[in-house]
Amino acid sequence: MSRASKLHQPVEPAPDQTALKAEPAKVQVCPECGSTRLMRDYECAEIVCMDCGFVVAAKIADRGPEWRAFDDEQRSKRTRVGAPLTYTIHDKGLSTTIDWHDRDIYGKSLSPGQKAQVYRLRKWQRRIRVSDATERNLAFALSEITKISNNLNLPKNILETASVIYRKAVKERLIRGRSIQGVTSAAIYLACRQCGLPRTLDEIAQCSGVNKKEVGRSYRFLIRELNYSIPPLRPSQYITKFSNQLTMQGKVEEIAHKILAAAKELKLTSGRGPTGIAAAASYVASVLTGERKTQREIAEIAQVTEVTIRNRYKELVERMMFQISI
Repeated sequence: MSRASKLHQPVEPAPDQTALKAEPAKVQVCPECGSTRLMRDYECAEIVCMDCGFVVAAKIADRGPEWRAFDDEQRSKRTRVGAPLTYTIHDKGLSTTIDWHDRDIYGKSLSPGQKAQVYRLRKWQRRIRVSDATERNLAFALSEITKISNNLNLPKNILETASVIYRKAVKERLIRGRSIQGVTSAAIYLACRQCGLPRTLDEIAQCSGVNKKEVGRSYRFLIRELNYSIPPLRPSQYITKFSNQLTMQGKVEEIAHKILAAAKELKLTSGRGPTGIAAAASYVASVLTGERKTQREIAEIAQVTEVTIRNRYKELVERMMFQISI
């Protein structure tokens, strides 16, 4: 039925059309001709088939704002939504703040009496944001997580994941009797393991100022109590990190990945530490490309001993039969 013919019919919507009125967003195929070329007519509030002209849905509700904006400045002034939800703030960023400008909504300065009143309101606003001991604990812990993440240059998703892990630990009452710094460091390490980002316990312990043994103990405790399934570390996750820290070319990194793939097929990575085998693969790749790095440089970056790199290097050269000129 075309739009013109529909206008001469009595105003009785078809049963399938009334069903489509409720959820027009799910309409993807024209029921008359089966075409998928549907057009939204915003002036008439209809969804129309572009092939046969059939009105698929009518009286569509406009879900956009009731105001119009003609540039970015008007859009930013007229919008009424705040910042997106984030787990890195104890109240998820939903609380309001009273700024320090002491001006009203029109930009005019407040009178002295109003300034004193706003000052008291601002003071109590800061106080009631953190009402009980749980929120106080959460606010301090999330600030510690943010500080450690900034020191390690971790991406945003790691920060959000660590905050969610710590919130789960607080909800299960696992923090009692343990230091906040230790649990926050363990949450960051757990988030790194979940997201596949290569960070060692030594790095996190160094940035957080907590003993490595305490971080490992808290990490194992969180895994056991929260029932997390953490995949084992792969040596290939460390190749990019070592290449960036050693400022090597992309060709070296590519060859190192190929060496690790071949070593995995030969089962040379089984039972070996991921950092040691990745450091040895990086060393072999640097020698093959002529961009030589000493074993001591790679050992300092990978935080393994030179003996470990030499042993893994000998295994790779012997089993994979490289010809390296010294």
